Amino acid sequence: MRAIIIGAGIAGLATALRLHQIGWDTLIVERAPARRGGGYAVTFGGIGYDAAERMGILPGLLDKGFITDELVYHKPNGDRRFSLDRATIAATTGRRSITILRGDLEAVLYEKVEGGEGGAEIRFGATLTAVDQDEHTVRVTLTDGTEEEGDLLIGADGLHSATRALLFGPEEDFLLDLEHKVAVYMLDKRPASIATGATGTLSSGGRTAAVISIPDGRNVAFFGYRADHARPGEDVTTELRRVYGDLGWVIPEALAGLQRAESVYFDTISQVVAPSWSKGRVVLLGDAAWCVTLFAGYGSSLAVGGADRLGTELAAHPGDVPAALAAWEGVIRPEAERKQKLGRRVKGVYAPTSPLLLWLSLLPLRLASLPLVRRYMIRRFIEG
Repeated sequence: MRAIIIGAGIAGLATALRLHQIGWDTLIVERAPARRGGGYAVTFGGIGYDAAERMGILPGLLDKGFITDELVYHKPNGDRRFSLDRATIAATTGRRSITILRGDLEAVLYEKVEGGEGGAEIRFGATLTAVDQDEHTVRVTLTDGTEEEGDLLIGADGLHSATRALLFGPEEDFLLDLEHKVAVYMLDKRPASIATGATGTLSSGGRTAAVISIPDGRNVAFFGYRADHARPGEDVTTELRRVYGDLGWVIPEALAGLQRAESVYFDTISQVVAPSWSKGRVVLLGDAAWCVTLFAGYGSSLAVGGADRLGTELAAHPGDVPAALAAWEGVIRPEAERKQKLGRRVKGVYAPTSPLLLWLSLLPLRLASLPLVRRYMIRRFIEG
């Protein structure tokens, strides 16, 4: 059996690895000219953690993961509001979870797949232009002029999926705008006021900013803000400088680092809401199918968990791809929809517009920083 996977991100690579484990061959097609790195930090747990353990990638993820030494919440002028220490941060995420950069999670998967354990051919600089399928085969045409065929086509090509647009309909039919934008990039140096291994963050007037210092010396700048701050057609540099230019703290240093960044992720925050994730021998997976968004904080876990379960159902339904896809969706959809509901529920407190909303959004974390609450959390979630 052969699968064609569109997208060499977390979802696509995890799927290739899992399908190899059940005896399938795969071709991965990625529109970018090379693998991308960096990205914001995610908490990887739940069904993703369980799947990573089964798929044999958990040791690599643990090697790449990190625990933040201190999480500091700042006022717009840079003064401290409060902070959480390493033990409290670990308690809030739980034992079976990993804090890891999206790019590092992808790198672990890529090394497995590209190193031969994934049994996949990876073709960069191409994407999908046409699809044709019948009862037995799916055939695709790619932008590099080649044609391929297989038993299954998997669209793991993200929020702006070409696979979804070709087979299911235009993007605007599926995207639910959560009225925020985000920009993330790697900094070439750590701001002096951010300690090594610490994360600093502030929120003010519908804007959130953070600088994450990874213990290995890398640093990430993160900006998330309400879409009413944005202007149509404005580039990322102009927009970030206009939206955040009145704030102090490390914001000027982080904005200066944007000019030297090798790549920037800059997009609206939107969910994908699709009534079905498959059509014949074509299936959507990961953000192309559900995109729970960073508000829910579970996208990478769902991508790996979804890939793992897809392999399980294909193995359980040999020769009957549509039945396998239906069984797979029946298991994964409830989990994805729960996380989407969570994302919609918390969007209002992600970048609070008023001091009261900001105070309410930070209250649970302020409580976690209190000695009695902190000791309880450590006993409950770390020491067991």
